[in-house]
Amino acid sequence: MYVLPAIDIREGKAVRLVQGDFLQKTIVNHDPVAQAQEFKDAGIQMMHVVDLDGALMGKAANAPLIEAMKKATGLKIEVGGGIRTLKQVDDYVALGIDRIIIGSAALSDPELVKAAVKKHGDKIAVGIDAKNGKVAVSGWLDVSETDYLQMAKEMAAIGVKTIIYTDISKDGTLAGPTFDDYAQLAKIVPNVQIIASGGVSSKADLVKLAELGLYGAIVGKAFYNGTITLADMLEVEQIAD
Repeated sequence: MYVLPAIDIREGKAVRLVQGDFLQKTIVNHDPVAQAQEFKDAGIQMMHVVDLDGALMGKAANAPLIEAMKKATGLKIEVGGGIRTLKQVDDYVALGIDRIIIGSAALSDPELVKAAVKKHGDKIAVGIDAKNGKVAVSGWLDVSETDYLQMAKEMAAIGVKTIIYTDISKDGTLAGPTFDDYAQLAKIVPNVQIIASGGVSSKADLVKLAELGLYGAIVGKAFYNGTITLADMLEVEQIAD
């Protein structure tokens, strides 16, 4: 199982939010490129980057900064936040980004996902963010009536090979992941790579997610708070192998 440390970008800085609330923002590093370099120096292979400004604005607001992170470190990067058009996907691919995450637009515009998968294949992932089992959109500001499992099945039918699932109620809380949700996802879309996001608080959480057979897990606040180290992440990856 891959363990991906996260960098969420807001106004040019690496930040952490609680349950997606932009008012509960903590700056964890004023230089996201330097933070990415720390991951690289530790031996991390892949990181998860969210353009929070992009999620609010509906465009790749921090693409130049993300490009700088990629060029400086050479790490594999998956990027989400504000990706609404095929051109945005194309632009990120051109920058060398390894995986592009379509979030809110996947619910409102499944044809975009279909076109992106047809053009870029495994480089396309879908982010499913849920609150009480219902898919949230627009930077988590709105909640739809669509069930997360139903959306996962629809995305798998389109040909999506990677889904990043976040239980919003757990994000940034260090309360532990919603393990049952991931078990259900792994069962209902067995041919899709599932990446867990939200609530990871300890190395034990990572081990349990690995035991579910997930492809990956994202670590955000737990790293910045010091409850999970980069060494812990690398060790779990080796255990999972």
